[in-house]
Amino acid sequence: MNEIKSRKNPLIIHLKKLGTDSDYRRSCREFVCDGEKLLREAVNSGADIKAVLLSGYKPDWLPTEIPLFYVEQDIIDSVSPLKNPQNVIFSCAIPEQSEQAEADGFYIILEGIQDPGNVGTIIRTAAAFSAAGVILTGACADPYNPKTIRATMGAIFRQHISSMNLDEIAALKNKGLKLYAAALGADSKDIRHISLQNAAVAIGSEGSGLSAEITALCDEKIIIPMSPLSESLNAAVAAAIILWQAVSEAP
Repeated sequence: MNEIKSRKNPLIIHLKKLGTDSDYRRSCREFVCDGEKLLREAVNSGADIKAVLLSGYKPDWLPTEIPLFYVEQDIIDSVSPLKNPQNVIFSCAIPEQSEQAEADGFYIILEGIQDPGNVGTIIRTAAAFSAAGVILTGACADPYNPKTIRATMGAIFRQHISSMNLDEIAALKNKGLKLYAAALGADSKDIRHISLQNAAVAIGSEGSGLSAEITALCDEKIIIPMSPLSESLNAAVAAAIILWQAVSEAP
């Protein structure tokens, strides 16, 4: 039985740093998760699980080849980013970014959305509607931040996520993907009157909206019809409506 008794153990220090330091996560290409539900999601999705800390009984569905270490609950408490951790914490490899997305299906582009809860909720919603991908650009929250991961409710293991610069997004347009900017303007079109098949919709932060650069890259601007007394929607709510609209017109 593998057992760790000290908080100064290198693995414990490593896991704690994964939860607090985004630069360290990126350099290690690894992230930390908390709880049995996420662990089951990771196993079922075939994620590359690096290590599991457990203070209780081993789940019978946990593959024997996954490195497992038994610890006291106080060690999990010291590692976990949660205020009230469960009895399991684990780390996974960050998936390598696959080849650039193709001009097929529906994508959500997030630009400068810095709230981890919003980014995580959008990833969760995109997975629920079988989006082809979520593309992050600009100063978006780290999708592997523990707060983002919790907000995805396990979708972090199922939804394709990529980071792209404007040149890479432009390359998608050149492949035939239609690009739309969710932005208010005199020439903005009602989302109900356009086709979202083989398209991507860019959503910006509530405070700043979309940059002029990505707006200029888009083919057209679109709006979600709403009361004239309301100026905007929360980014995650807007994404959910747009995703539902894209699915509703799918063949």
